[in-house]
Amino acid sequence: MTRVTEAPELAIITGMSGAGRTTAAKVFEDLGYFVIDNMPPALIDRVVELAVARGSEVDRIALVVDVRGWEFFGDFRESLAGLREKGLDPRVLFLEAGDDVLVRRYEAERRAHPMAGRDRVLDGIRRERELLADLRAESDLVVDTTRTSVHDLRDRIRERFGEHAPGMAVNVVSFGFKHGAPRDADIVLDVRFLPNPHWVEELRPHTGLEPAVRDYVMGQPATAAYLEQLRGLFDVMVPEFQREGKHYLTVAIGCTGGRHRSVVLAEELARHIASHGVEVGVDHRDHEAT
Repeated sequence: MTRVTEAPELAIITGMSGAGRTTAAKVFEDLGYFVIDNMPPALIDRVVELAVARGSEVDRIALVVDVRGWEFFGDFRESLAGLREKGLDPRVLFLEAGDDVLVRRYEAERRAHPMAGRDRVLDGIRRERELLADLRAESDLVVDTTRTSVHDLRDRIRERFGEHAPGMAVNVVSFGFKHGAPRDADIVLDVRFLPNPHWVEELRPHTGLEPAVRDYVMGQPATAAYLEQLRGLFDVMVPEFQREGKHYLTVAIGCTGGRHRSVVLAEELARHIASHGVEVGVDHRDHEAT
C-alpha cells in the first residue's frame, strides 16, 4: 500500500440532515479547503488519491458525506481505516441538533427529509439518527447546533480547523441538568451530590466564578475527594486519547441549575487538563440562567 509522504489536511463533514452541513461546507471553503459535497464513502479513497498525486496543488480537502451516501455506498469506517493506513489523518466533524429543531427547520424550508419517504419528517429524523449512531460515537468533533447560531458555528469550525488549530483540543462545559445536558458531550459528569450553594441565602445570587461560591464548594470534603479521583482519571485518559489520535474532547459537568457547583468544578478540571499541554477551553453554558 502506497503511503502519502506529504499528506494534505483532510476533514470529513457529516451528521444529521438539517443540522448545518451546508453552512459548515461554506466555512471550510473560506478556510481554503477544496470542498466536495455529497461524497459517497466508497469514492473517498479515490478522490484523496487524486488530491495527493504528483503535481496536485490541493493541500486542504473537506468532504461532505450525508446519509444518502452512507446508505448506498460502501463502508465509511473501512474508508477511514484505509486513509489512515496511507498516512493520512482525517478529522471527522459530526453535526447534530434536537429532533424538534430539525423538524422546524424542514418545515420552514418545506423540504422532504431524505429518510422520511412518505412518512413524517420526524420519522425520517429518527431513522437517520439510528443509522448514524455509530458514526457519531467515533467522530472527532460533535457539534450540536440546536442552540448554535450560524456565527457561532463558523467560529467553532475556524477555531478547530483553521491554520493554527491545536493538535488536541478539550472543551470543558458546565451546565444545569434542568436546562438539559449538552448533546455533543463525549463525557458527562454529575456533581449534584455536592452541597448546593443555592440553599445558602448569601451565595444564591452569585455564580461559581466568584470567590465566595468557589470557597464554599471547594471547602466541602466530598469535593476534594472527588477532584482527586477525577484528576487521576484524566491523567490516564488524556494521554491515551492523544495516542489514539483523538483531536477533540468535550467534557460536560452538570449540577442542578448550572450556576454554582458545575462552574467551580469545570474551572478546576480545565486547569488540570491544561497541565497535560493540550488546548483547553471552558464554556459556562447556564451560569447566567435563572
